[in-house]
Amino acid sequence: MNKKTSKLIKILLSLFALNLFSLYLYFSHSHSHSQHHNQNQDRLPFTETHFQLHPPHHFSKAWPIIPSYLPWSQNPNVGYRSCEAFFGNGFSTHLDLLPAAGSGGWFRCYYSETLGSSICEGGKVKMDNQKIKMSRGGEKLEGVMGRADEEELPTFQNGAFQVEGDVKSGFKGRRRKREGENLMSDEFIDKYVPQADILKHTMRELLGTIRIADAKEFDDCDQWVEEPTLLVTRYEYANLFHTMTDWYNAYISSRVTGLPNRPHVVFVDGHCTTQLEETWDALFSSFRYAKNFSGPVCFRHAIFSPLGYENVLFKGLRGDVDCHGATAHDLWQNPDDKKTARLSEFGEMIRAAFGLQVNRHRTEKPGSGHNVLFVRREDYLAHPRHGGKVESRLSNEQEVFDSLQSWASNYLDCKINLVNGLFAHMTMKEQVRAIQDASVIIGAHGAGLTHIVSATAKTVILEIVSSQFRRPHFEYISKWKGLEYHAIYLDGSYAKPTDVIDKLSHIIRNLGC
Repeated sequence: MNKKTSKLIKILLSLFALNLFSLYLYFSHSHSHSQHHNQNQDRLPFTETHFQLHPPHHFSKAWPIIPSYLPWSQNPNVGYRSCEAFFGNGFSTHLDLLPAAGSGGWFRCYYSETLGSSICEGGKVKMDNQKIKMSRGGEKLEGVMGRADEEELPTFQNGAFQVEGDVKSGFKGRRRKREGENLMSDEFIDKYVPQADILKHTMRELLGTIRIADAKEFDDCDQWVEEPTLLVTRYEYANLFHTMTDWYNAYISSRVTGLPNRPHVVFVDGHCTTQLEETWDALFSSFRYAKNFSGPVCFRHAIFSPLGYENVLFKGLRGDVDCHGATAHDLWQNPDDKKTARLSEFGEMIRAAFGLQVNRHRTEKPGSGHNVLFVRREDYLAHPRHGGKVESRLSNEQEVFDSLQSWASNYLDCKINLVNGLFAHMTMKEQVRAIQDASVIIGAHGAGLTHIVSATAKTVILEIVSSQFRRPHFEYISKWKGLEYHAIYLDGSYAKPTDVIDKLSHIIRNLGC
């Protein structure tokens, strides 16, 4: 027995010693990494809203599991103007501008004839922010009031972006490229990144300045970013609808290029911070402003996301996107060119990014009743050129809300919870949660209703539309998600509370209440 006890004690002591050694190695590595991280922080200034761009690979966020996800392919047989093509799975024309060769760089684009737009990506890409003229970006709004829009939009010198390539060998079937020559010809740009109706197409201008350079040109890189990184230029960055188009394009670009994890994001613009950055941070692994790098930065893998004006949410406002929302399960079993689950997929991506439930159907708790979310329009300071006053689209909004509150409190057939959607006073996660929990979403036409992209499958939308703002944004989004949509059209901007209550009562009864 003593021998057995002695042997057991020796084993335990050995395991204890091994544990101590493992802890020593762990904390030594952590201390070393912390010092290295702090040194990098000293070299790379951040504002308080910015995040480290190049953490170890395991800090890149994984893609969440979402019910409406369908595989993203580069199938050349995706139909022209089909719903798959409209909603981003039709970038099927492959254009190899710089084929991969050895350890050098590479560059290619994917063109969608349906959207008239390209997603491009490259390996060993250098950005010299000293050759980009724009404000620094990422400042607090209060500190840059009055700054002109032109100061925030980038202007690129030739060579602001470079891709490493063998300038002596040239391309197959093409004239040899000389060192310093642009990667893309004017003809290529015009065909695959057309100007269209965009007055200042910043992504087109960026791509047009990319030069091919020898490896020696990359010797002055201040740092290398190892993880895939999206380069994004934005226009109406403080508006939820237009930012949703940027989010969606960034998501599409990530999926089309087959990224294994969520990418990091670099804003190639000089805009100040907004509350909407909370969602950029949730959706992607990190974000940072181009001018916040201390010098030239090189990317192992850079993806160039199209402008928000070039996706279905914006282009579809013309009324020619005849697509209806369907479940991913139904489309997987029975593909249909006139149906889509892509917008539902993206809405679930937003909810999952905030750690919210992504069940396919909303489940009501017994006795909890129905949440009716009234999305309000509030005065707030949006950007440096904004006066802080929001244009009213419903002149008696408070009267309508008060009437609905009285109606809900006296409704006897079931419990109605009227939620006061003061989004300007809520975090982005709180806003998305309110959308997710709503059985009915009601509001006057305004950017806040764009959140219905994240609504669950059986949510009903009731839009109050004034005569001055008869625009189809939310009717179309509802259709593309397969949501039930109703509208109350006003002669001016005044809504009779009794008309709103009658319409809402009808919707609630149809919900079985």
